[in-house]
Amino acid sequence: LATASAFVAPRSSLPRIVRNGVSLQASAVVDDSKLQQYKSCEAELKALIDKTNSHPIMVRLAWHDSGTYDKDIPTSEWPKCGGANGSIRFSPEIEHGANAGLTTAVKILEPVKKKFPEVGWADLMQMASAVAIEVAGGPKIDMVYGRKDATGPEDCAPEGNLPGAAAPFDDGSATPQDHLRKVFYRMGFDDQGIVALSGAHTLGRAFKDRSGMGAESTKYTASKDVVARGDGKPGIGRTGGSSWTVKWLQFSNEYFTTLKDERADPELLKLETDKSVFGDEKMAVFAEKYAADQDAFFADYAVAHKKLAELGSVFEPEGGFTL
Repeated sequence: LATASAFVAPRSSLPRIVRNGVSLQASAVVDDSKLQQYKSCEAELKALIDKTNSHPIMVRLAWHDSGTYDKDIPTSEWPKCGGANGSIRFSPEIEHGANAGLTTAVKILEPVKKKFPEVGWADLMQMASAVAIEVAGGPKIDMVYGRKDATGPEDCAPEGNLPGAAAPFDDGSATPQDHLRKVFYRMGFDDQGIVALSGAHTLGRAFKDRSGMGAESTKYTASKDVVARGDGKPGIGRTGGSSWTVKWLQFSNEYFTTLKDERADPELLKLETDKSVFGDEKMAVFAEKYAADQDAFFADYAVAHKKLAELGSVFEPEGGFTL
Protein backbone atom coordinates (compact mmCIF):
# COMPACT_ATOMS: atom_id res chain seq x y z
CA LEU A 1 0.00 0.00 0.00
CA ALA A 2 2.85 2.32 0.79
CA THR A 3 4.17 2.02 -2.75
CA ALA A 4 0.86 2.06 -4.56
CA SER A 5 0.96 5.81 -5.09
CA ALA A 6 4.05 5.40 -7.21
CA PHE A 7 2.07 3.48 -9.80
CA VAL A 8 -1.56 4.57 -9.43
CA ALA A 9 -2.36 8.13 -10.42
CA PRO A 10 -4.04 10.02 -7.55
CA ARG A 11 -7.56 11.32 -7.97
CA SER A 12 -7.08 14.78 -9.43
CA SER A 13 -8.64 17.83 -7.85
CA LEU A 14 -8.80 19.54 -11.23
CA PRO A 15 -12.22 20.20 -12.79
CA ARG A 16 -13.56 17.94 -15.50
CA ILE A 17 -15.36 18.67 -18.75
CA VAL A 18 -17.92 16.63 -20.63
CA ARG A 19 -17.36 16.28 -24.35
CA ASN A 20 -19.78 14.21 -26.41
CA GLY A 21 -20.83 12.42 -23.25
CA VAL A 22 -17.26 11.54 -22.22
CA SER A 23 -15.79 13.00 -19.03
CA LEU A 24 -12.32 14.45 -19.59
CA GLN A 25 -9.82 16.19 -17.36
CA ALA A 26 -10.34 19.91 -17.86
CA SER A 27 -6.62 20.65 -17.63
CA ALA A 28 -6.21 18.94 -21.00
CA VAL A 29 -8.13 21.73 -22.70
CA VAL A 30 -8.34 24.65 -20.23
CA ASP A 31 -5.29 26.42 -18.89
CA ASP A 32 -4.78 26.16 -15.13
CA SER A 33 -4.52 29.93 -14.74
CA LYS A 34 -7.89 30.35 -16.44
CA LEU A 35 -9.48 27.77 -14.16
CA GLN A 36 -8.11 29.59 -11.15
CA GLN A 37 -9.55 32.87 -12.40
CA TYR A 38 -12.97 31.24 -12.70
CA LYS A 39 -12.74 29.85 -9.18
CA SER A 40 -11.58 33.18 -7.77
CA CYS A 41 -14.32 34.97 -9.69
CA GLU A 42 -16.94 32.68 -8.17
CA ALA A 43 -15.65 33.45 -4.68
CA GLU A 44 -15.65 37.17 -5.46
CA LEU A 45 -19.24 37.01 -6.67
CA LYS A 46 -20.39 35.22 -3.53
CA ALA A 47 -18.97 37.99 -1.35
CA LEU A 48 -20.22 40.78 -3.63
CA ILE A 49 -23.78 39.50 -3.94
CA ASP A 50 -24.01 38.82 -0.22
CA LYS A 51 -22.76 42.34 0.55
CA THR A 52 -24.93 44.18 -1.97
CA ASN A 53 -28.06 42.01 -1.67
CA SER A 54 -28.12 41.92 -5.46
CA HIS A 55 -29.35 38.33 -5.69
CA PRO A 56 -32.59 39.11 -7.58
CA ILE A 57 -31.16 41.41 -10.23
CA MET A 58 -28.32 39.00 -10.98
CA VAL A 59 -30.81 36.21 -11.58
CA ARG A 60 -32.90 38.50 -13.77
CA LEU A 61 -29.91 39.64 -15.85
CA ALA A 62 -28.81 36.10 -16.64
CA TRP A 63 -32.34 34.93 -17.36
CA HIS A 64 -33.04 37.80 -19.72
CA ASP A 65 -29.82 37.08 -21.57
CA SER A 66 -30.56 33.37 -22.01
CA GLY A 67 -34.35 33.72 -22.32
CA THR A 68 -34.15 35.00 -25.90
CA TYR A 69 -33.35 31.49 -27.14
CA ASP A 70 -35.32 29.98 -30.01
CA LYS A 71 -34.95 26.20 -30.30
CA ASP A 72 -36.12 26.30 -33.91
CA ILE A 73 -32.99 28.20 -34.94
CA PRO A 74 -29.98 25.85 -34.90
CA THR A 75 -26.96 26.79 -32.82
CA SER A 76 -24.98 26.50 -36.04
CA GLU A 77 -26.50 29.92 -36.74
CA TRP A 78 -25.20 31.31 -33.44
CA PRO A 79 -25.84 33.97 -32.19
CA LYS A 80 -29.03 34.30 -34.24
CA CYS A 81 -30.58 31.56 -32.08
CA GLY A 82 -30.34 33.79 -29.01
CA GLY A 83 -29.55 32.40 -25.59
CA ALA A 84 -26.80 32.78 -23.02
CA ASN A 85 -24.20 34.66 -25.00
CA GLY A 86 -23.83 37.96 -23.11
CA SER A 87 -25.48 40.06 -25.83
CA ILE A 88 -27.69 41.75 -23.25
CA ARG A 89 -24.80 44.03 -22.29
CA PHE A 90 -25.05 45.78 -25.64
CA SER A 91 -27.47 48.39 -26.94
CA PRO A 92 -30.17 48.04 -28.18
CA GLU A 93 -30.88 44.82 -26.24
CA ILE A 94 -30.16 46.28 -22.81
CA GLU A 95 -32.69 49.02 -23.61
CA HIS A 96 -35.54 46.65 -24.46
CA GLY A 97 -38.58 47.31 -22.29
CA ALA A 98 -38.33 43.98 -20.46
CA ASN A 99 -34.73 44.78 -19.52
CA ALA A 100 -35.44 48.06 -17.72
CA GLY A 101 -33.09 48.47 -14.77
CA LEU A 102 -30.63 45.79 -15.85
CA THR A 103 -27.90 48.32 -16.66
CA THR A 104 -27.46 48.40 -12.87
CA ALA A 105 -26.58 44.71 -12.83
CA VAL A 106 -24.11 45.10 -15.70
CA LYS A 107 -22.41 47.99 -13.87
CA ILE A 108 -22.11 45.90 -10.70
CA LEU A 109 -20.38 43.17 -12.70
CA GLU A 110 -18.03 45.42 -14.69
CA PRO A 111 -15.33 45.63 -11.95
CA VAL A 112 -15.49 41.85 -11.55
CA LYS A 113 -15.01 41.35 -15.29
CA LYS A 114 -12.05 43.74 -15.21
CA LYS A 115 -10.50 41.84 -12.29
CA PHE A 116 -10.98 38.45 -13.95
CA PRO A 117 -10.52 39.09 -17.69
CA GLU A 118 -10.35 35.37 -18.53
CA VAL A 119 -13.99 34.99 -17.48
CA GLY A 120 -16.27 35.72 -20.41
CA TRP A 121 -19.28 37.98 -20.10
CA ALA A 122 -21.80 35.24 -20.83
CA ASP A 123 -20.16 33.00 -18.23
CA LEU A 124 -19.95 35.85 -15.72
CA MET A 125 -23.68 36.59 -15.95
CA GLN A 126 -24.68 32.96 -15.62
CA MET A 127 -22.20 32.38 -12.80
CA ALA A 128 -23.57 35.39 -10.91
CA SER A 129 -27.10 34.02 -11.25
CA ALA A 130 -26.19 30.56 -9.99
CA VAL A 131 -24.17 32.04 -7.13
CA ALA A 132 -27.08 34.31 -6.22
CA ILE A 133 -29.42 31.34 -5.88
CA GLU A 134 -26.93 29.47 -3.72
CA VAL A 135 -26.06 32.47 -1.50
CA ALA A 136 -29.78 33.06 -0.93
CA GLY A 137 -30.13 29.52 0.44
CA GLY A 138 -31.19 27.76 -2.74
CA PRO A 139 -29.71 24.70 -4.45
CA LYS A 140 -26.23 24.62 -5.91
CA ILE A 141 -26.53 24.64 -9.69
CA ASP A 142 -24.36 22.21 -11.68
CA MET A 143 -22.84 24.87 -13.91
CA VAL A 144 -20.77 24.45 -17.05
CA TYR A 145 -18.54 27.26 -18.35
CA GLY A 146 -16.78 28.23 -21.55
CA ARG A 147 -19.60 30.09 -23.33
CA LYS A 148 -18.68 32.02 -26.44
CA ASP A 149 -19.39 35.73 -26.04
CA ALA A 150 -21.42 37.94 -28.33
CA THR A 151 -19.07 40.66 -29.56
CA GLY A 152 -21.25 43.61 -30.48
CA PRO A 153 -24.69 45.14 -31.08
CA GLU A 154 -25.06 43.12 -34.27
CA ASP A 155 -25.37 40.02 -32.07
CA CYS A 156 -28.30 41.37 -30.03
CA ALA A 157 -31.55 39.43 -29.88
CA PRO A 158 -34.73 41.04 -31.22
CA GLU A 159 -37.21 42.50 -28.77
CA GLY A 160 -40.29 40.57 -27.72
CA ASN A 161 -38.85 37.18 -26.76
CA LEU A 162 -39.25 37.48 -22.99
CA PRO A 163 -42.40 36.73 -20.97
CA GLY A 164 -44.84 39.46 -20.01
CA ALA A 165 -46.60 39.69 -16.66
CA ALA A 166 -50.18 40.58 -17.57
CA ALA A 167 -52.60 40.94 -20.48
CA PRO A 168 -52.62 42.19 -23.14
CA PHE A 169 -49.71 39.99 -24.15
CA ASP A 170 -47.57 41.04 -27.11
CA ASP A 171 -47.88 37.60 -28.69
CA GLY A 172 -51.68 37.77 -28.68
CA SER A 173 -52.14 35.00 -26.10
CA ALA A 174 -55.66 34.83 -24.69
CA THR A 175 -54.58 33.60 -21.25
CA PRO A 176 -51.44 33.97 -19.12
CA GLN A 177 -50.74 30.24 -19.21
CA ASP A 178 -50.95 30.26 -23.00
CA HIS A 179 -48.45 33.11 -23.03
CA LEU A 180 -46.06 31.29 -20.70
CA ARG A 181 -46.25 28.19 -22.85
CA LYS A 182 -45.55 30.12 -26.06
CA VAL A 183 -42.48 31.73 -24.55
CA PHE A 184 -41.04 28.75 -22.68
CA TYR A 185 -41.97 26.06 -25.20
CA ARG A 186 -40.03 28.15 -27.75
CA MET A 187 -36.99 27.68 -25.51
CA GLY A 188 -37.60 23.94 -25.16
CA PHE A 189 -39.18 23.80 -21.69
CA ASP A 190 -42.28 21.86 -20.67
CA ASP A 191 -44.91 22.69 -18.03
CA GLN A 192 -42.74 21.37 -15.21
CA GLY A 193 -39.87 23.63 -16.26
CA ILE A 194 -42.20 26.63 -16.51
CA VAL A 195 -43.52 26.14 -12.98
CA ALA A 196 -40.11 25.39 -11.47
CA LEU A 197 -38.59 28.51 -13.00
CA SER A 198 -41.59 30.59 -11.93
CA GLY A 199 -40.60 29.69 -8.39
CA ALA A 200 -37.58 31.98 -8.66
CA HIS A 201 -40.00 34.83 -8.03
CA THR A 202 -39.52 33.89 -4.40
CA LEU A 203 -36.59 36.31 -4.83
CA GLY A 204 -36.93 39.97 -5.63
CA ARG A 205 -39.50 42.63 -6.35
CA ALA A 206 -41.40 44.26 -9.18
CA PHE A 207 -40.87 47.99 -9.62
CA LYS A 208 -43.33 50.33 -11.30
CA ASP A 209 -40.52 52.19 -13.04
CA ARG A 210 -39.29 48.95 -14.60
CA SER A 211 -42.16 46.57 -15.29
CA GLY A 212 -45.06 48.87 -14.44
CA MET A 213 -46.25 46.24 -11.98
CA GLY A 214 -46.79 46.33 -8.24
CA ALA A 215 -46.91 49.18 -5.75
CA GLU A 216 -44.43 51.97 -5.12
CA SER A 217 -43.63 50.21 -1.84
CA THR A 218 -45.09 47.84 0.73
CA LYS A 219 -44.45 47.06 4.38
CA TYR A 220 -41.94 44.49 3.14
CA THR A 221 -39.91 46.90 0.99
CA ALA A 222 -40.40 50.45 2.28
CA SER A 223 -37.48 50.63 4.68
CA LYS A 224 -33.85 49.53 4.75
CA ASP A 225 -34.66 48.19 8.22
CA VAL A 226 -36.82 45.47 6.69
CA VAL A 227 -35.33 42.00 7.14
CA ALA A 228 -35.81 40.18 3.84
CA ARG A 229 -32.88 37.79 4.13
CA GLY A 230 -33.21 34.30 5.47
CA ASP A 231 -30.24 34.73 7.81
CA GLY A 232 -31.83 37.73 9.53
CA LYS A 233 -29.15 40.20 8.47
CA PRO A 234 -30.34 43.72 7.58
CA GLY A 235 -30.01 45.27 4.15
CA ILE A 236 -32.16 45.18 1.04
CA GLY A 237 -30.44 47.52 -1.40
CA ARG A 238 -32.86 49.95 -3.03
CA THR A 239 -36.13 50.45 -1.14
CA GLY A 240 -39.56 50.17 -2.71
CA GLY A 241 -41.39 47.89 -5.08
CA SER A 242 -43.63 44.90 -4.45
CA SER A 243 -42.27 41.49 -3.45
CA TRP A 244 -43.90 38.14 -4.05
CA THR A 245 -42.80 36.90 -0.64
CA VAL A 246 -42.05 38.18 2.86
CA LYS A 247 -38.46 36.89 2.83
CA TRP A 248 -37.69 38.01 -0.68
CA LEU A 249 -33.92 37.65 -0.35
CA GLN A 250 -34.24 34.02 0.70
CA PHE A 251 -34.65 31.26 -1.85
CA SER A 252 -37.40 28.92 -0.73
CA ASN A 253 -40.79 27.56 -1.82
CA GLU A 254 -42.54 30.57 -0.23
CA TYR A 255 -43.63 31.77 -3.67
CA PHE A 256 -45.84 28.69 -4.05
CA THR A 257 -47.16 28.63 -0.49
CA THR A 258 -48.05 32.33 -0.72
CA LEU A 259 -49.77 31.98 -4.10
CA LYS A 260 -51.84 29.11 -2.79
CA ASP A 261 -52.84 30.91 0.40
CA GLU A 262 -56.03 32.90 -0.18
CA ARG A 263 -55.42 34.63 3.17
CA ALA A 264 -51.94 35.81 2.22
CA ASP A 265 -51.19 39.49 2.79
CA PRO A 266 -52.64 41.41 -0.19
CA GLU A 267 -49.50 43.55 -0.21
CA LEU A 268 -47.66 40.53 -1.59
CA LEU A 269 -47.58 40.41 -5.38
CA LYS A 270 -49.64 37.92 -7.35
CA LEU A 271 -49.47 38.64 -11.07
CA GLU A 272 -51.72 37.05 -13.68
CA THR A 273 -48.90 34.81 -14.84
CA ASP A 274 -48.15 33.82 -11.25
CA LYS A 275 -51.71 32.81 -10.49
CA SER A 276 -51.90 30.80 -13.69
CA VAL A 277 -49.50 28.15 -12.35
CA PHE A 278 -52.24 27.14 -9.89
CA GLY A 279 -55.12 28.05 -12.20
CA ASP A 280 -54.01 25.79 -15.04
CA GLU A 281 -54.85 22.13 -14.46
CA LYS A 282 -51.58 20.76 -15.86
CA MET A 283 -49.31 23.35 -14.26
CA ALA A 284 -51.10 23.06 -10.92
CA VAL A 285 -49.78 19.52 -10.49
CA PHE A 286 -46.27 20.90 -10.16
CA ALA A 287 -47.25 24.05 -8.25
CA GLU A 288 -49.01 21.94 -5.60
CA LYS A 289 -46.00 19.62 -5.43
CA TYR A 290 -43.60 22.51 -4.83
CA ALA A 291 -45.85 24.17 -2.26
CA ALA A 292 -45.90 20.93 -0.28
CA ASP A 293 -42.27 19.89 -0.72
CA GLN A 294 -39.42 22.42 -0.82
CA ASP A 295 -36.82 19.72 -1.48
CA ALA A 296 -38.72 18.62 -4.59
CA PHE A 297 -38.87 22.23 -5.75
CA PHE A 298 -35.13 22.72 -5.21
CA ALA A 299 -34.31 19.54 -7.14
CA ASP A 300 -36.47 20.42 -10.15
CA TYR A 301 -35.46 24.06 -10.05
CA ALA A 302 -31.75 23.20 -10.20
CA VAL A 303 -32.32 21.16 -13.35
CA ALA A 304 -34.38 23.89 -15.01
CA HIS A 305 -31.94 26.65 -14.06
CA LYS A 306 -29.01 24.70 -15.51
CA LYS A 307 -30.89 24.16 -18.76
CA LEU A 308 -31.83 27.84 -19.00
CA ALA A 309 -28.22 28.87 -18.35
CA GLU A 310 -27.00 26.78 -21.30
CA LEU A 311 -29.62 27.68 -23.90
CA GLY A 312 -28.09 28.65 -27.22
CA SER A 313 -24.59 28.52 -25.81
CA VAL A 314 -21.59 27.57 -27.91
CA PHE A 315 -18.91 26.23 -25.58
CA GLU A 316 -15.19 26.60 -26.02
CA PRO A 317 -13.85 23.95 -25.49
CA GLU A 318 -16.70 21.88 -26.87
CA GLY A 319 -18.84 20.68 -23.99
CA GLY A 320 -17.48 23.33 -21.65
CA PHE A 321 -15.75 22.85 -18.32
CA THR A 322 -16.74 22.73 -14.66
CA LEU A 323 -15.14 24.14 -11.54
